[in-house]
Amino acid sequence: MYIHNTKINFKLTNHNYQIRELQPKDNEQLAKVIRAVLIEFGVPKVGTAYEDKALDCMFKTYNISKAKYFIIEKDSEIIGGAGIMQLQNSTENICELQKMYFAPEARGKGLGTKMMRICLDKAKEFSYDKCYLETMPYMESARKLYNSVGFESLDGPVGDTGHYSCSMWMIKKL
Repeated sequence: MYIHNTKINFKLTNHNYQIRELQPKDNEQLAKVIRAVLIEFGVPKVGTAYEDKALDCMFKTYNISKAKYFIIEKDSEIIGGAGIMQLQNSTENICELQKMYFAPEARGKGLGTKMMRICLDKAKEFSYDKCYLETMPYMESARKLYNSVGFESLDGPVGDTGHYSCSMWMIKKL
């Protein structure tokens, strides 16, 4: 599945959902959703995405070569998102799956799988060799999703994302 300045619309349980590329108008609402999810899961505010300066200017952050961020809307409200970008501080041709977070109303509906497929397809389109991610040990549902699409656990981090509080690392060959 490929998205380029288009939208994927679908209906689940009497609600209209849409997956689309991030736009400048989405920055504030997206940052609120991501921070709320991080707080819900008790993620430390330091050494994680919570303190990333990019969180408040996501469109600018991902509006570069070989990077893209997608959001999911439910009835025109942002309920989650995920993106890919070159892995920081790595000389290898590896992208990172970044800031994949979903509000409670987005979970358990297959939206994470749809989003993961879109991001991995985009990574392949950008000709990355591998996709890397970092997560927390207690984010079990997320890790099950990552495993289901072929991510494998690593013994340590790759590159240097600055997320020193994330203690689980995974990678997938594309």
